[in-house]
Amino acid sequence: MKKYAQWLLVGFVAFVFIQSLFFKFSGSEETVIIFNTIGEWMLSIGLPAGLAEAFAKHGGNVIGSTELFAVILLLIPASRLLGALLSLGVISGAIFFHLFTPLGVNRVIDAAGNTDGGALFYMACGVWICSAILIWLNRPQSLR
Repeated sequence: MKKYAQWLLVGFVAFVFIQSLFFKFSGSEETVIIFNTIGEWMLSIGLPAGLAEAFAKHGGNVIGSTELFAVILLLIPASRLLGALLSLGVISGAIFFHLFTPLGVNRVIDAAGNTDGGALFYMACGVWICSAILIWLNRPQSLR
């Protein structure tokens, strides 16, 4: 049962991360809005302009690549713990930005001001929960 439950958890994380890659790697309007919003926030709190501009311009590709790497690690049972730790770290950052920056939970997805109703945030919370469970299930024998 544990084996099948893990594959369901891995499947959900993989689904969320992989389906978002098109948006991140293609520079879609939605992705541009997200990373520009965070970049502007970074400037507003006094972070260096170069860092904020780099995050706004390249953040989607960097985060997308990290998510893809996490999925690959999750799909290989021997590296599942590392994949779960990486996915938990990435998604914790996403949740932070949703909660503590102007990005918000119900974020704007296009120039017309339409929002996603919180869908991206709730999927991030699901990934966080799945990743945390996978970490627990794959923890080293010495911690059991």
